[in-house]
This record gives sequence, C-alpha cells and structure tokens, in this order.
Amino acid sequence: MKRQYLIAGLASTAVMLAAGCGNKTPSSGPAPAAGGITVAGSNTMVNLGQAWAEEFGKKAGSPSVSVQGGGSGTGITALLGGTTDIAESSRAMKPAEIEAAKAKGFTPKEIVVAQDGLSVIVNEKSPIAKLTFAQLGDIFSGKVSDWSAVGGPSGKITIVSRDKSSGSYDFFLNHVLRNGDEKNTAIQYAPSAQQQQSSQAIVQEVKTNPGAIGYVGLGYAKSAGIKVVSVARTAAGPYVTPSIKSVLDKTYPVSRPLFFYTKGEPTGEEKQFIDFVLSPEGQSVVTKLEFVPVK
Repeated sequence: MKRQYLIAGLASTAVMLAAGCGNKTPSSGPAPAAGGITVAGSNTMVNLGQAWAEEFGKKAGSPSVSVQGGGSGTGITALLGGTTDIAESSRAMKPAEIEAAKAKGFTPKEIVVAQDGLSVIVNEKSPIAKLTFAQLGDIFSGKVSDWSAVGGPSGKITIVSRDKSSGSYDFFLNHVLRNGDEKNTAIQYAPSAQQQQSSQAIVQEVKTNPGAIGYVGLGYAKSAGIKVVSVARTAAGPYVTPSIKSVLDKTYPVSRPLFFYTKGEPTGEEKQFIDFVLSPEGQSVVTKLEFVPVK
C-alpha cells in the first residue's frame, strides 16, 4: 500500500488528487472548490494527504478533497491568500505568518495530525553509521567538505537539502545546524548545498551519489539505495536511529510534529475531513506510510 502512495508522490511534487463519492470533478489548482476541500503545502506530507483523501473518499457522502504539495511555506501562503482550505506544514507557523493571518481577519487553528522523525540519509555504500549534531552542523554548513573529517574515508561530501519553501529546510536548520538557537542566523546551509524540491528528489540524489548526505521524513527513510544514520546530540550519545518507537518515546532527537492549519476553528466539510484524519482509521493511514500516529 505504501508503495502505491509513493509512486503517486513520485509523479510530481505538486500533485492534485480528488477523492469523493465519485461524482466530484477533480480540481486542477489550489483554489477552493464549491462542495470540496483543498489541501496544499508540505511535500513531506503530500503522500499522507493523498492517502487520507483516498480513504476519506471511500465513505459515502464525503466531500471531495484535492491535495497539492509545493512546500510548507507555499501551503501557508496559500492559506493566507485564501487559495486553500487547509495548509499542510512540517513546521510550526512563524510569528510573522500568524500576525499576517490576524491582519487578514483570522487566527490560524493549529492541529497536530502526525509525528515525524527527520532522518539523515547517506548512500547505502557509505561506511558512515552515526553522526552528532555538531558533525552534521559542520557538514551542512560547509565547515567540513571531506568525509575524512567526520570519521569516513577520504572523499568529497555532497550536501543535499530541501529548498527554502520547505518546512524540513527550516526545521533541520534551526534544530540541528543551530542546535535550537533560531536567532543564530550566522549559521546557514553551505552555498554549495543542492536544494531539491521534494524528499523523493533527495532520496534519488543520495541513492546515486556515494558521497551525498541529505535528510528526509521518516516515510521516505526505507527507500532502496540509501542508509539511515543514527544521530546523537553530543559525542557521548546515545546515538538513536529514527523509528516509530524512537519518535513515540522521544529518544530520537530530530523528531517533530506535522500540522494542519485552517482559517480559525474548522467547521463543516473541513471539520468532517479533519475528524477522519484524527480517527483510528485516519491514524492507521499514518502508520501504513511509516510516519508516527498521534492517537
């Protein structure tokens, strides 16, 4: 089942999908459609959104749901601009975004719909098995450029990051490179870092480049050709591999919530869809795609 969803996600980083009782017309863009719901944002969550829409659409009388990726920032901008009903985001809204929403007359409603362990990946042939936050900071900021500096064999490091519209880009920068100090803007990704538009694109680059390193959501961490690295806050450890268990017990240090945002308290069809997402049935979809349920 997971493979089917991933194939759907591979087709495009901005996929539209309609689900419903069979008599709805699929939307071709993020503009809200009468009698339907639009969801836009996080590429990490786009497969989740599609899977929820598919399962929700099997219920008699359920409204259609169209899902589009593009990145967390894109989804939040669409919510602020009134061109989507629900923003999917792999990061929390920023204070400036919340103030922008209030200036438009609404307070965003934040709903945690799943959890994730942002996973550091290298090529499956790499001997690197574990890294600390400091080593990851040195690598992704460009302070070190050869694997021998972090315990590997001599060889150039290729940094693969998400693009700036991504919530994963922000979370990894602030939580790992800056070790939680978001105000430390002196620390940035290396100019040489490749910025990819989707998690699947990162997987593809790491899979084909023996010197590459990147980060993806837990739902992409078991892709063929890559290896997940254990991570520790300090050299003293413990080094922890991301998994549903290590996210749930909070031992994995790069865990994060995944969000829906709506324009105020959801009502009507939006509430109907969100209630489904948070139901046991909706949360079983989260597990099937190897993310972490919240209930």
